[in-house]
Amino acid sequence: MTFHDQGTSWFLAQLKPNCANIAEKNLKRQGFQTFLPMEEETRPQNGKFVTSMRPLFPGYIFVAFDAARGFWRTVNSTYGITRLVSFGKKPTAVHLDLVSQLMLRCDAKGKLLPPKLLEPGDQVTLTKGPFANFVAEVEKIAPDRRVWVLMEIMGAQTKVAVRADQVLAV
Repeated sequence: MTFHDQGTSWFLAQLKPNCANIAEKNLKRQGFQTFLPMEEETRPQNGKFVTSMRPLFPGYIFVAFDAARGFWRTVNSTYGITRLVSFGKKPTAVHLDLVSQLMLRCDAKGKLLPPKLLEPGDQVTLTKGPFANFVAEVEKIAPDRRVWVLMEIMGAQTKVAVRADQVLAV
């Protein structure tokens, strides 16, 4: 992913319902650079916990193009796109720093990476598995990137080991 090419800016496009992949595919086919940050989500489903990927900003995708050349009309007419976010008659560019910082927090496929610096005593939320959405306190971080957290289960402090990508700093 590149942050910025000469003459291009990043814009936010509103997606039609359930059309993120279709819109991204069609925009790329037309030569547009896109950015769709994704995050893992764990939800209970039929008595099990299911982890899946979902857009960080449901219903929106970032698109880079040169607005001066009138490409915004092409984006607006792309299958899967409802419209570009606008304030007035023309689409409004998203600040480059915002998109750059989001890209730095994602891998090459757009998946949001876990925070890098956790320290003992930090409060975290577990993001995956049977303890998803539980709040815990970091006790220690092992060299193999395993994080030992303390959580209250049934009135008692319990020490649990989780992978670093399974916690999110509060």
